[in-house]
Amino acid sequence: MLEYRREYSDGEETNSNTTNKNSTSSMSSSESCPSFSRLSFDALENTSLSHSPDLLTLKPHRSSDSSVQAIRSATFRRKNSGGGLGFRDFSLIRPIGSGDIGKVYLCRLKSDESCYYAMKVVNKDILAMKKKLQRAETERKILKMLDHPFLPTLHAEFEASHFSCVVMEYCPGGDLHSLRHKQPHQRFSINSARFYAAEVLVALEYLHMLGIIYRDLKPENVLVRSDGHIMLTDFDLSLCSDPIVAVESPDISPVSSSSPSVSARSKSSPMPFSCFSTRFFRSRKIQSENRLFVAEPVTARSCSFVGTHEYVAPEVASGGGHGSAVDWWALGIFIYEMIYGRTPFAGGTNADTLRGIVKTPLTFPTEFALSGSEMHARDLISGLLHKDPSKRIGSKRGAGEVKSHPFFKNMNFALIRTVTPPEVPGLQRRNGMVCKDKNVRKSAPFELF
Repeated sequence: MLEYRREYSDGEETNSNTTNKNSTSSMSSSESCPSFSRLSFDALENTSLSHSPDLLTLKPHRSSDSSVQAIRSATFRRKNSGGGLGFRDFSLIRPIGSGDIGKVYLCRLKSDESCYYAMKVVNKDILAMKKKLQRAETERKILKMLDHPFLPTLHAEFEASHFSCVVMEYCPGGDLHSLRHKQPHQRFSINSARFYAAEVLVALEYLHMLGIIYRDLKPENVLVRSDGHIMLTDFDLSLCSDPIVAVESPDISPVSSSSPSVSARSKSSPMPFSCFSTRFFRSRKIQSENRLFVAEPVTARSCSFVGTHEYVAPEVASGGGHGSAVDWWALGIFIYEMIYGRTPFAGGTNADTLRGIVKTPLTFPTEFALSGSEMHARDLISGLLHKDPSKRIGSKRGAGEVKSHPFFKNMNFALIRTVTPPEVPGLQRRNGMVCKDKNVRKSAPFELF
């Protein structure tokens, strides 16, 4: 499952809503799997369709978007005729990404061509052969749970023949890996890196509140939406568990996961999907300025060897068990790459990279003149890249501990959506939907696999 990163040239086409596009994966094609025929999108018109239950329960942060309203209108029309959204309701425009478990296409509704979407298509037969069906099911399960401005909105899901599809938001700004290569010296400024790191941090905080360990953070999986803000994508490597909820003071030891009060609370009342419960804010003590709301899946453990080589944590590289602390390690690698244009432990081979992650001390480039902001960045990176997961920033007190670091001083996380994002070359910012573009190529038959 581990992947080795490959670099993209400045001239390469931006790949939006991609699935692990930097992998040297065994993505099957008709050449490698001759038993699977090449089917065009139009050829699926006459196949039997299976529609999912209604997914369009109103999600507050997207309720006013034209793209959501268009999907809802199309769904209601289909319901009135006794069906649900399926392949025949969408027109494919072009492929925009591919990865280990599927391909992604730019598409739009036939009934409303004003909005664009991303459709992820997977071949269930190939996944079964590769023993990766569970990964696809995990991603679908997580997508149904999410309701957050920096995470995907699942618009529709359906099946046809042995193909399974999910329809999500389209992000025209591409991914941060490609975008970094378009920056001067192929690295972001400190302010841009801080902005993107802050939004990724908020997204990770929400995932951890739901008990989801992401396990695949990397610039390729951080997409830029039409308004310039980010969206994390690809959840097939994620681990679902139960979060432990507590409100703690930074100057005391965090509540142990074995604490009777915490264990009893966790077992007696399962966490809802909403971020906060009002009962945590009724006490005057809890409303103290120095209190931290902590919701981390601290008891989750896995021995799976998953991730991207340059981003895996030492506990994964060494073959041991791991928990939610792997996401905070990956955040440290992410910030390092955003600022310095490379990852800190990359070696000539995959084995060299993993060896460096486990044994090589963290170092920083010496050719840069240090500013105050960069000193704070290095201190945060050092805390996130502690090789002992129990001493890693965020591993016990979660995102609140990371947010309080001086690197994020004056960053208003509650109002981060009102902050003007960094400029993205070629992106026309729009608040809401991705509107029709005269430069988008017309629909044509495509090979799905």
